Amino acid sequence: MQTSRLPAYVDILIIPFLNLLTALFVAGIIIAIIGENPFTALSVMLKGAFIYKGGLGYTLFYTTNFIFTGLAVAVAFHAMLFNIGGEGQAAMGGLGIGLVALSLGGVIPAPFVILLAIMGSALFGAFWGVIPGYLQAKRGSHIVITTIMFNFIASSILIWLLAGMLMAPNQMSPETVSFADGVMLFKIHEILNSMGFSVARSPLNISFALALLCCFAVWVLIWRTRLGYRIRATGFSTKASTYAGYRPEWIIILVMAISGGLAGMMAVNEILGVQHRVILNFTSGYGFTGIAVALMGRNHPVGIIFASLLFGALYQGGAELDFEFQTITRDMVVMIQGLIILFSGALAYMFNPILERFFSANTPQKEMLDG
Repeated sequence: MQTSRLPAYVDILIIPFLNLLTALFVAGIIIAIIGENPFTALSVMLKGAFIYKGGLGYTLFYTTNFIFTGLAVAVAFHAMLFNIGGEGQAAMGGLGIGLVALSLGGVIPAPFVILLAIMGSALFGAFWGVIPGYLQAKRGSHIVITTIMFNFIASSILIWLLAGMLMAPNQMSPETVSFADGVMLFKIHEILNSMGFSVARSPLNISFALALLCCFAVWVLIWRTRLGYRIRATGFSTKASTYAGYRPEWIIILVMAISGGLAGMMAVNEILGVQHRVILNFTSGYGFTGIAVALMGRNHPVGIIFASLLFGALYQGGAELDFEFQTITRDMVVMIQGLIILFSGALAYMFNPILERFFSANTPQKEMLDG
């Protein structure tokens, strides 16, 4: 684990900002090589993400997905567990929503179905995280390998169910029937329009508020509870954790349950908020991008919110770039995302030596020791 002698605000704010600027600079060079003005492209991307009609709603919709998957990675990482199973856990969360909504929709009032479906997404995602956690804690299996493999297993289960017993009748698409009337989340633009505001239509729904609530809950868990202290202690040293009287194997299993539950709740935004039925491939790579979100956000809920907003803007603004420019395709937008992941992940500490020399040269020695 990389240790830093820099002030906390430099590590949390300045270094990720420099990494982002570096990625955008390299992307700008590539855009200039193909004959387009990088500043014009950046302007179009920002307008598409925040200014054009409905753009902000779509940006925050994507942001919601990234918050859930980013938090899932961050919680596991505090115990030094690298959860790469967000895709599978989110898929199983969608299955949990579908089973609850299809079995109880129309039987009990819709608000109760929605509440139980949200709980179902968390429980199914948690279950899909517990199994790799158990294998790591009790059998020594590597968490990276098992979580990757469980992504494929979850995908296969969904294909089997949606192309079989859960498939809607009289059609060829592998998906369930639509949920009962009322089993859906309110859209933000509908709420605001009913209050007299004029807001463009978008898929943004109240699961955005749920994602922010989860950020607060994770902050309280990790830094304000005894369990959070045990999680961090286990991450620093399992031997020290054992000496202190904790049981690292149960901490690992519990952390993976929490991580999987957060990833599973990503399905709330997609399934309950937009699709209103279970479909294939609704995860769309959000689980993997959540790794970059957590890294860029330094595994802190506040940082994850800003990193999620960045990737949400890239998703929505990238679609506008693809629409406005013939030479800038969706593949180039993926390339920009890849550059940000590269400089925020593999090269995350590239600027540390320079900044450490700068701060050591400009900070009195006593202040450095006190800080």
